[in-house]
Amino acid sequence: MSKNIGVIVFPGSNCDHDAYHAMKHVMNAETTFLWHKESDLSNVDLLIVPGGFSYGDYLRSGAIARFSPIMNSVVEYAKKGNPVLGICNGFQILLEAGLLPGAMLHNEKLRFICKQVHIRVESTRSPFTGSMEKGQVLEVPVSHGEGNYYIEEKGLNELEQNDQIAFRYCDKDGNITKESNINGSVSSIAGITNVDGNVLGMMPHPERAMEDVLGSGDGKLFFDSVFNRLQLA
Repeated sequence: MSKNIGVIVFPGSNCDHDAYHAMKHVMNAETTFLWHKESDLSNVDLLIVPGGFSYGDYLRSGAIARFSPIMNSVVEYAKKGNPVLGICNGFQILLEAGLLPGAMLHNEKLRFICKQVHIRVESTRSPFTGSMEKGQVLEVPVSHGEGNYYIEEKGLNELEQNDQIAFRYCDKDGNITKESNINGSVSSIAGITNVDGNVLGMMPHPERAMEDVLGSGDGKLFFDSVFNRLQLA
């Protein structure tokens, strides 16, 4: 079956080409850039909101991009149960748009972090993790200055109860430690889904871990999973 992947481009996006390469040249999927002023998502099977510095991160990360014309269509697209993946700045945009709960703070030590990290699979109910195993450890890179995920205690309890926590930062053996929580995120959270599981936001970059020559091929597991679940393979 044909696969049509849409990658949104905002002014300031700088990971859009990474996502395009991952989808077009690694996953062999038909992939299209979607300028932020567009609105037609009718032919999109999977929507990616990529990382970068949309609108220069003015005000706060994702705050201006949330008002781009395409975002109204993104909200409607997600509400229909279609898969949306927000990576890094894309995660921040989805938070600002209200598609995911919580907010992003500056990293705990107020330093930009760019390195390989380990994350542990916490839930397999999402299309993006359905082919993984709970407790599986993946190696993927991060690159962010505002990745310190925050949500109040009531909201955190709801995430736990609804099985919305997709990934947590961990060490290479899968242990959740203070040292492995690279940015200070509450409960070491690296990625969450909406209640329905079709919207995933994560700070690590799976699109930068698609080929072993780049240090890890674990990112391909995300897209193998969603393609298989949605019968796009």
